[in-house]
Amino acid sequence: MKMSANGRNLQLVAGCPPHLVYDGRKISIEVKRSPRAARIKLRIDPRRGVVLLLPKRASLAAGMTFLRQEIDWVASNINRIPETVPFRDGVMLPLLGRPHRITHAPDQRGFVWAEGGHIYVAGGEEHLPRRMKDWTRKMAKTEISVWAADYAEKIDVSYSGITLRDQVSRWGSCSSTGRLNFSWRLLLMPEEVMTYIVAHEVAHLRHMNHSAAFWALVDEIHPRVDQAKKWLKRHGADLHKYGVERVEGV
Repeated sequence: MKMSANGRNLQLVAGCPPHLVYDGRKISIEVKRSPRAARIKLRIDPRRGVVLLLPKRASLAAGMTFLRQEIDWVASNINRIPETVPFRDGVMLPLLGRPHRITHAPDQRGFVWAEGGHIYVAGGEEHLPRRMKDWTRKMAKTEISVWAADYAEKIDVSYSGITLRDQVSRWGSCSSTGRLNFSWRLLLMPEEVMTYIVAHEVAHLRHMNHSAAFWALVDEIHPRVDQAKKWLKRHGADLHKYGVERVEGV
């Protein structure tokens, strides 16, 4: 389904999962169900994209119909979602909060490495996005693993493993089985912010709640909690624009 919005092409793709394509940008539609919702609602979230809230008994088809009816409202608010920044030669990427320029190095050996404010990517330029994707996940897991092991040792707990994801609803989580889950985008944060999130999830290995005892433990192993929270509130949503490919031909 295509429609015009402010002189740009807006396409609603009712697939699995559904999404929007707006001016070449692929924007997710997060479908949430709530037993407390009395009617279908829409909202724009800078991190989640378009959020479609359905009452318990409402069908997805009814939700998509409502979205079509409100498409003008969506179009007028969609710029609140950050513009995408694909992995390309010349793009600036914050690495542990410090700007680095992605630099194609076709004549160099190896794959990807960071040096002197650059992230060099060898090989054909057509492989650059995939190699950057693989490298950022690998680097994120390496950095996170070091800090998770350190914090776990400090409070004498253990975890069953670390998984990296690209979820938009949270930066990290801790499962009941002791597995730690993190967004790879922690690699793009200043180190003290990244380490706060790691400390937060490791602390859940002792307290699976947000009690006073939990926060006291987080403060003990990461004493700059307030500063990290402020940074995330101001800049966290912006990190979701990196490494997202534009959709061509719409």
